[in-house]
Amino acid sequence: MKHLTPLMLVLLLSACGAAPSDPTDDQGTPVRTGIASSGPAIASLKTNGIVAARDEMRLSFKTGGIIRRIAVQEGQSVKQGQLLAELELTEINAQFQQAKQVADKAARDLERGERLHTDQVISLEALQNLRTQAAVTAAARDAARFNLGQSTIVAPRDGVILRQLAEERELVPPGQPIIVLGSSERGHVVRAAVSDRDLVRINVGDRAEIRLDAYPGRIFTGKVHEVSAAADPRNGLFPIEVHFEVPSDIKLATGFVAKLQITPAAASASSLTYIPIAALVEGDGNVAQVFVVDGAVARKREVQVAFIDGDAVALSSGLAIGTALVTEGALYLVDGERISPVTTEAN
Repeated sequence: MKHLTPLMLVLLLSACGAAPSDPTDDQGTPVRTGIASSGPAIASLKTNGIVAARDEMRLSFKTGGIIRRIAVQEGQSVKQGQLLAELELTEINAQFQQAKQVADKAARDLERGERLHTDQVISLEALQNLRTQAAVTAAARDAARFNLGQSTIVAPRDGVILRQLAEERELVPPGQPIIVLGSSERGHVVRAAVSDRDLVRINVGDRAEIRLDAYPGRIFTGKVHEVSAAADPRNGLFPIEVHFEVPSDIKLATGFVAKLQITPAAASASSLTYIPIAALVEGDGNVAQVFVVDGAVARKREVQVAFIDGDAVALSSGLAIGTALVTEGALYLVDGERISPVTTEAN
């Protein structure tokens, strides 16, 4: 079908008795326009996460017992080697002293047995038994000494106390976390969880943009560092971790809410035509209509929608990159209507 010229359009409207009553209509309907641009062929992935220190350590006692003292509070900064908590040592110290005395006796028995064997008073087998006994008791003493040393918790590095999970005078079993220490020496991360459908699109190294509610308007860049191969049994989602650099003027705390936008690396392999979502006027499934700018008139054109990404629409066919189309005002147009375009920046 040949395009109608503005003159033919006016004549046709006149013949139909639809002559404009407002003189300003000769100028055309004012609309805003945009330009179809190029974008990735795969939609970016958007999800929410939580900011955390890259190194978070859940510190505990190796042995169980009664907590004698917790020397720090949540939010407190600590230095490497600083005492954080300790158990009541009466029982643990007694166990060490008992093991030490048994080991000392076995060492004396062995020393005496060596002399007796030299004088051929005891057999070689008896001497070997004394040696075994001395070795066993020495190992038990060393284990008791180690447990005694693990009855206090000291900071393994500089950091901040994120959480205190027990109170003084509580009886705790071995290995129960008492304190969570966060160290920002190696930066911060965003921890999030995604569905299986999204997981297959993400790979380590994919670029990510991070937006924080605490710093509206600022965008931080990072990369996907970890992608879990197993779902969390509590919710069926797959944990991921994004590392990002933080400028010196930004203060972060564990628990900040973060909005993630991850761009899969495969997205750059090919491209599609992108248009503003405001340009769509009708749609049925993946088929939609837009108005393209044809000189001074607007022409309705059918396009195929691949996916919607935020306020942009990716098209699989129907429109070439660089095509001018109507954005604001498109809903009020009819095919072939005269327009007065105002070009705006492409989204």
